Amino acid sequence: MFRAAVRLSVSGVRSLTRAQPGCQGVLATRGYSHGKQETDEEFDARWVTYFNKPDIDEWELRKGMNTLVGYDLVPEPKILEAALRACRRLNDLASAIRILEVVKDKAGPHKDIYPYVIQELKPVLEELGVSTPEELGIDKV
Repeated sequence: MFRAAVRLSVSGVRSLTRAQPGCQGVLATRGYSHGKQETDEEFDARWVTYFNKPDIDEWELRKGMNTLVGYDLVPEPKILEAALRACRRLNDLASAIRILEVVKDKAGPHKDIYPYVIQELKPVLEELGVSTPEELGIDKV
């Protein structure tokens, strides 16, 4: 009786430690989403609202920008304006300049995007007293 129980437990342990085959069949899955798709206007409004929070702190500003930069897009000037105004409320000039650097980096090989964004943000930059990385000379590093 004891021998039978030991034999069954040893074979059970062997089956647990036995290596599974390295190549298994691939299952086809479909990525259907049943949720509502967010429009561009809703996306922009969500981020503008996020950066316009009066009690936003430095961590939330960085977290929001990090999340926004993770998307496959260059943020609209109105989102960037709200982020720059949040930087001003926090007296965080370094983050404001970093936001402009990130926009230039996100524009990548599309050389017409960054000048457009700077053109749209120029009045806000002058109002807030924020210089562009090019004006500061840190774009050549």
